[in-house]
Amino acid sequence: MRRAFVVPAALALSLAACGSSKDEYVAYCPEPFTVQDAERLTHFKDGPGRDPRDIAYEAVLTDARSGCKASRRGIDVTLVMRISAVAGPSVSPGTTRVPYFVRVLDASGAVVQGQDFAADFRLSGGSPRGASREELSLFLPHGGNYRIAVGLKPTPEELNYNRRSTGR
Repeated sequence: MRRAFVVPAALALSLAACGSSKDEYVAYCPEPFTVQDAERLTHFKDGPGRDPRDIAYEAVLTDARSGCKASRRGIDVTLVMRISAVAGPSVSPGTTRVPYFVRVLDASGAVVQGQDFAADFRLSGGSPRGASREELSLFLPHGGNYRIAVGLKPTPEELNYNRRSTGR
């Protein structure tokens, strides 16, 4: 699935004004990093149960990479993420949506752009495994020292479960 988002125009204009010619910038390609506690997600069926029989699916962000092309305007970044999912005993029929996020951070760690997405899977007892390749396009103006944060997006309850199950 291919998606695109752009750093806000005001930021782009202010950062573009920092350089006076195309020869003064050095192109770089920010590598994505996975946010701690956001690389896996265990999702339970609706209701009070939280033992292994109540797991609807488990998902893992298995890889995230970037590729860049520099231009006079800035850097076009192609971000590719791979997400895998496994059906649990309580998987629902139909489409399983695994939420994930992408955040562009500036040098101070402030989020300058971010968006939430979902990877779709068709999981069932007969087809318990799935993999998705998510491709996104970003535009970053020259002059920033950007980092790209990625991860699955657990609910607070799922996050607590993940932390307990991994001993954090």
